[in-house]
Order: sequence, then structure tokens, then C-alpha cells
Amino acid sequence: MGSPGLINRNNGHHQQQRLGITEPISLGGPTDYDVTKTRELEKFLQDAGLYESQEEAVSREEVLGRLDQIVKNWVKVISRAKGLNEQLVQEANAKIFTFGSYRLGVHGPGADIDTLCVGPRHATREEDFFGELYRMLSEMPEVTELRPVPDAHVPVMNFKFKGVSIDLLYAKLSLWVIPEDLDVSQDSILQNTDEQTVRSLNGCRVTDQILRLVPNIQNFRTTLRCMRFWAKRRGVYSNVSGFLGGINWALLVARICQLFPNALPNMLVSRFFRVYTQWRWPNPVMLSTIEEGSLGLPVWDPRRNPKDRYHLMPIITPAYPSMNSSYNVSSSTLHIMTEEFQRGNEICEAMEASKAEWDTLFEPFSFFEAYKNYLQIDISADNEDDLRQWKGWVESRLRQLTLKIERHTYNMLQCHPHPGDFSDKSRPLHCSYFMGLQRKQGVPVNEGEQFDIRITVEEFKNSVNLYTLWKPGMEIRVTHVKKRNIPIFVFPSGVRPCRPLKATWDSKRNSEAKVANNSSADKLSEGKGVPDGSDEGKKRKQIDDDTENNLRNPKCFAAMPPSGGDVHEGSPPAGNVSSCSTQSDLVITNSLGELKGEKADNNETESVNDSQNLAGTYAQNGKLDGILRCNLPGKGLLSNNDTSGSKEAEKLAIDKIMSGPYVAHQALPQELDELEDDFVYTNQGKGSEWAEKGSPVESSLSNTAAEQTNDIAAVACGNGPGPSAYLYPNGGLEELEPAELMAPLFGFSSSPPVAQPKPLIRLNFTSLGKAAGKST
Repeated sequence: MGSPGLINRNNGHHQQQRLGITEPISLGGPTDYDVTKTRELEKFLQDAGLYESQEEAVSREEVLGRLDQIVKNWVKVISRAKGLNEQLVQEANAKIFTFGSYRLGVHGPGADIDTLCVGPRHATREEDFFGELYRMLSEMPEVTELRPVPDAHVPVMNFKFKGVSIDLLYAKLSLWVIPEDLDVSQDSILQNTDEQTVRSLNGCRVTDQILRLVPNIQNFRTTLRCMRFWAKRRGVYSNVSGFLGGINWALLVARICQLFPNALPNMLVSRFFRVYTQWRWPNPVMLSTIEEGSLGLPVWDPRRNPKDRYHLMPIITPAYPSMNSSYNVSSSTLHIMTEEFQRGNEICEAMEASKAEWDTLFEPFSFFEAYKNYLQIDISADNEDDLRQWKGWVESRLRQLTLKIERHTYNMLQCHPHPGDFSDKSRPLHCSYFMGLQRKQGVPVNEGEQFDIRITVEEFKNSVNLYTLWKPGMEIRVTHVKKRNIPIFVFPSGVRPCRPLKATWDSKRNSEAKVANNSSADKLSEGKGVPDGSDEGKKRKQIDDDTENNLRNPKCFAAMPPSGGDVHEGSPPAGNVSSCSTQSDLVITNSLGELKGEKADNNETESVNDSQNLAGTYAQNGKLDGILRCNLPGKGLLSNNDTSGSKEAEKLAIDKIMSGPYVAHQALPQELDELEDDFVYTNQGKGSEWAEKGSPVESSLSNTAAEQTNDIAAVACGNGPGPSAYLYPNGGLEELEPAELMAPLFGFSSSPPVAQPKPLIRLNFTSLGKAAGKST
């Protein structure tokens, strides 16, 4: 266990050292309770199998050492082939760096190693790295599953070396000789390099900066292991699905370590949930000030980059060029994560009162019990290679389905994407994805308003079928499935679970919520609001019950595309939308109030309610003067001698942290449309957990995908964020029987109609079950 003292890395002496853009919230040291609970946490993580064995650790080190020897030999071979004299050949050097979870020291058994090969200016990427080095590796018996992705957004070679998975990037520097003591954290190494090299270097640079900016590395590692495990158990560890990935969780944990520099992991976990439950997104989380730099690379700057103004949950990378690592987060996924932070905070408070233990915090989220209505997206192909490529492309588009549904229903229908795919062993070359659907809490229910996302789904399918490498056999189906009809292959051992015998924290909260909501049901149905405060995280099931019980409206209404845009070819004509379908219809009846087609719901998230125009705030400061600084107060936080850690004092301190110039700006739907349309969607190659491996649609994809791909490298050189593609493991699917498509989905119960214009959106699954071919 690391010492709680702060170490100044410049001189090695123990002294108080401020890390971060603000003063710490508390400098209080650990109590006996913290020491005990931290030991319990470490044992829990150990028993959960999160630490690799000593034998596996030694094997990884041997593989990295062997790989370093290989690239050193490779650079000498190509130097000699290029006609360099023998002295230059002997001086030629290449070096292997690691980054991501392995470099941070939080990797688990069987995890891949993110590696970077840094080579001299005469060692080219196309001819030498993907040519000669690929040939050398392919001839080695210890290398298996070698797959190059040269045209990826961040070019990568994936392979296994003696059974250890390796993701190898390449950075070509402007140096003739690569020194053994090269420091990739220096901005000067980015000079005269191409964009692919900057992206490849960014993973290493971000990882190293994080380790420099936390006060106690061991405490940071234990806390990050805990939060990664928690996020995976609760289903919010997935950048591709719009949640957070490895880099995002590392940055969030690092900020907590800065705010509580002397705390042990027990307190850090508790404060993680307390701080981010109170955090008013989209105020950005930053570990350091944003340096503009002298190389002219774009950084996260809402004054200059319009796209930066619309991020819902900005988590900024500390290495130049600083960018938002979490631009995939949507309104729905932010709402889900906010609920999970609230749940974690409640459990940590219960632990302090001896009413819960660590295993309560890590109870898995029962995704297929949480909702009564789901979208099932099934894809298939004729062979493994086609399916791998098709999966990579479809996964890159799933986030767009969530965004479109949110936008076209004026943010009143919440989508919860499951982070991953499922396969049916009895049906090869298929896989399935699922999204939970529910009416957003607090949305009033009124008769006559219907939300139809059929055209939205058709637009999604059309965009998917625009895949350049589409081949016959690549098909996609989108269907509605109720909870009771969820295919059994999604459950462990293929057995549908019975009602759990042991009460979980969530089930207890749901029972309490039902009792509490009985008294407020009238207010909810009348649209007068929802219970606030501590009941925030207890509403998911209740709202889903309301959706199920109240969504049986016998009336049919004409609907037009809410976005006002043209219907893609293949979308149902407007005349078909107005007819009553006998097949499964997703009809959501809600009050739209005064919303118009060209305006967004200004309550996407509770954190956005008090937001102001970020660009306007920045405009007052004029141009950047070298550093984008957060003018936060240095006083008012808990004093150095204050170890009380009272909730009220911490709440005030957190408020002060968010009182700087980073104020929110909210996007309108059409603005988001334009921003998304400006982005050229690219396919993804498999890569590291800390660097996006996007590839043009002409590229092939690896079938050995990382559990999570993050966007550090991708945003390093971009002019702003954009949707991107990712890869998950292969899988299969289960097709729904035609009878299942005949059942109506739901309809709201009647409420007094509101005398005002009511834009209508309505989902009809008549054509969604058809397997789609290539769109023209």
C-alpha cells in the first residue's frame, strides 16, 4: 500500500505539493477506518481475479524485451538496405514503449499490451514497418494471429507473441538516431511529424502525464482498478456505446486523487462518487491547464472549435495537444452514468454506517431485468472475415442510433445501449446488440402525442448499408423485443434466470421506490414533476413500469420526420406512416409542450439546466495567451488543517471548483446534425485500449478486438470530435419469431389533452424485421 504522504518527484523529499488546477479539497490523512476498509477492498479485488500472477507478469516482461530486440534488429536491417554506411547502421536504433492499462499498472490477467515502436526518420511506416517488420514477424513461430491494419486512423499491427496479445503502433520521428533515454513526453518530439505519428504518440504521452499528476501512484492504481471493475460490473465501461473507457476512468480517478492527495483508496472511492454525483456537467474535468503549445496543433478550445461547445461530459487529456476524451457520451448515457454515480454514493454512505459491504457496490447491473422494452439489432454475414468487417462498421454506427432517437423524440425517449454484443452458438456468423428503452423520467404523459422512431431506425439502417465494403450476405435487422421474449443466448449458460433469491441493493431500492412513488403517482401522471434528491436513482424501474402500463394508445396519427430532413432512400413513405400497423408498434405518448421542430429539449440533463453559452464566456477573454487557464478561486476550500471532511464543506469546495469560466453550452438538434454530417465516418481497426484505431472503409479489421477502444489518439490531431467506429468480439444472433412482431409494444393511458400543436413521432416495426441488403 502506498504511503499517504505526498512526494515531490523533483527532489524526493516529503512535502505538500499541489497537483491540479485547484487547491485540494482536503489534505486529511487516513483514519483507522480507512486503513481497514482499504485492506478489505484490496482483498476483494484480489479475490475477484483482477491481478495477474507473478508467472504471467514475468512472461509479459520477457515478451516486451524480445519485442524490443526485434525492432532494434529491424531498424538495422532496413538501414543497411537503404545504403547507409556501417557506422550509421550500428547507430540506428528503435525503441518500444508501453502505454494504457499496462503502463499504468492496472491491467488484469490476459489483457493485451499497448505498445509503441519509435523509429528514426528513414524508417517509413508503409514500406518498412508494415513491410519488412511485418515480414520478419510473420516468419517467427512464436508470433500468431498477425494482422496489420495499415490504413487505420491510427495504424496498428495486432498479434500474439508467445500467447501474449500485442497492439503495436509506430511513430516515425524526425531524428536520425533514436536515443535509448528518449522522453516521449517532451513536446519537441512532435516537431516535423505526421498526424499518424502524433496520434500514435498521444497514448504514451497521456499515460505518462497522468502518472506525473497524481500524488500517490499506488493509491491511484488501487482506486482505478476498483473503478474499472465497478464500471464493467455496472455496464458503463464502453466508449463505443457512449459510456466511458479506460482513459476516461483513469482521468476521473486521477482528479479525485488530486483533490484528496493524502487519502487511501477507501476514501478515494467514496469521494469519487460524492464528487461526480455533485458535478455539474458539462463543466470539464481537467488535471492541468490546457497549453496551446507552439506547434499549431488543435487543442480543446470551445472559443475556437464549435464542436467543443456541445460536449456533454468533457474529460480533457493532460498531454499536448489536449482534447476531450469522452465526446461519445450522449444525453441518455450521461443520465445513466449519473444514476450509477448516485447509487455508488448511496452505497458508500451505507458502508460508512455499517449497512453495506464492498460486494454490494459491485453487484452487476441486470440489464435484461431493468427494462420491459428493448431494441434488438441483429447482424449477419456469409463468412468470418465479412462478419468481422461488418461488425466493426455496425458498431461504429450504433451510437448514431442512440443520438437520433434522442433527437427525434426531443430527448423524451431514453436509450440504454448494452456495452457489447451477444452470440448464439447455434447460429454462427450472427451477433446481436440490445438497447433498453424507456420514457425519460419527468416527461409528462398526455393523450394523443405519439413518438414514432420508425423513420429514425430506417435512417440508421440506410446509413449502415452505405458501407463501402458491403458484400452480399451482410444483413441487419432491427426489431422490438419485450423483456419476457429476450432470447436465452444472452443469459449465462443459456438459462433464463428466475427471480433472484437474494435481495440486491437495486431490488431493495426498487421496492422502496414503489412505496414512495405510490403517493406521487398522480403528480407524475399529470407531469408536475418527479421526486427529487435521493430518489433520483430509484426511478428507472418505476418509469419503465409507467411506460409499459401507459403505452397502449388505440389511436393512430400521421407522423413526419421530426428532423425536417429528407427521408433516405429505403425509408417508408409518409403515407405509410399514417396507417395503423398490425405489427409491433413502438408508440410513446408524451407531452411536447411548446417544443417546435427546430428546437431541442433544453433539459437534456439536469446538469445542463443552469448552463450558459461557453463560446460567449470564452469570447470575453479574447485569444489564448499560450495557456487556457481556469480562473478558479484558491481560497474557500478546506484548509490544510481541516480534516473533518464534512459533506457540507466538501460540497462548497466542489461548487468552487466548478465556478471557473468553463460554463456549459447546449446544442440544438440541427446543429448536432450539421456537426455529425461534417465528419467522414471511418471504419475501425483493432487497437489499444488507449488509442483509437480507425480505418477507412477500404481497410480490413482485426478479429482480436480490445474490450474497449478509447479516443486518445484520434482526437490528438482532429479539428474536433466526431463519431468513430470500434470493434468488439465476434458473436451471433437469435432472430425473433414473426409472432413476436405482431404484439403491440405499448401505449400511454389517457390524460387530459393539451390544446397546443403536438409534433408526432411514432415507431412502426412493420419493415424493421426485414433483412436489409446493400443500399444504393
